Amino acid sequence: MEKFYFVMPAYNEAENIQQTIRQWYPVVEKINQMEACEAVLAIADDGSKDNTYQIMSQAKEEGGLEHFEPVTKPNGGHGQTVLFLYRHALAHGADYVFQTDSDGQTNPDEFWQMFEHRHDYDFQIGYRKGRQDGAGRVFVTKTLRLIVWLMFHVWVTDANTPFRLMQREKLQAIMDVIPQDYFLCNVAITAIAVKWNYRIKFYEITFKPRQGGVNSINMKRIFKIGWKALGDFRRINRNIKKKNS
Repeated sequence: MEKFYFVMPAYNEAENIQQTIRQWYPVVEKINQMEACEAVLAIADDGSKDNTYQIMSQAKEEGGLEHFEPVTKPNGGHGQTVLFLYRHALAHGADYVFQTDSDGQTNPDEFWQMFEHRHDYDFQIGYRKGRQDGAGRVFVTKTLRLIVWLMFHVWVTDANTPFRLMQREKLQAIMDVIPQDYFLCNVAITAIAVKWNYRIKFYEITFKPRQGGVNSINMKRIFKIGWKALGDFRRINRNIKKKNS
């Protein structure tokens, strides 16, 4: 039996969350109808100030979503919530973990190419060739690309893409060297997977504008992200050296 966990962080996504569930749950349901396959959709509300979690809970209570797990937790930020979900999936026996965001920007139909090649690669990761969510986020992507090169000596086009299918054992090995409170966890996971020569496939994916809610990125936050990333990547490099010693 192969077990898949689809995980998504959610923060103030009341405008998007119902549509996100409607878009992605059929993928989970289709896998559950396959022989020797099982799938779960877990969405973690990161202490939202709106009624995101209440909407998720109501959807679960109304029935028809047997394999949906609405989860809530204190606010810790996007990266911390993603790590929380990865640990949750691994603790519940996931053989494969698929992560995307809950804001409706990714296309469920593009998951199936990853599913088809799940035995061929340890990590399958999307990259956003033409982002439609603002110049600020494009600048973040380019900045992180340079920082990853400086800190890990690997070149990754889009290390932070929230569209990735990851094999259990390899993901767990990387999680062992990432601090539990890490902010840019997907960036680090991608960089380490490349650095450790894991079997990786990158796919160009569709990345639509936000379907609702507010884009929280601004230039002040961009510089804070870059500065914090430098220090955090140094911590991870020290952890890698300890693991290899």
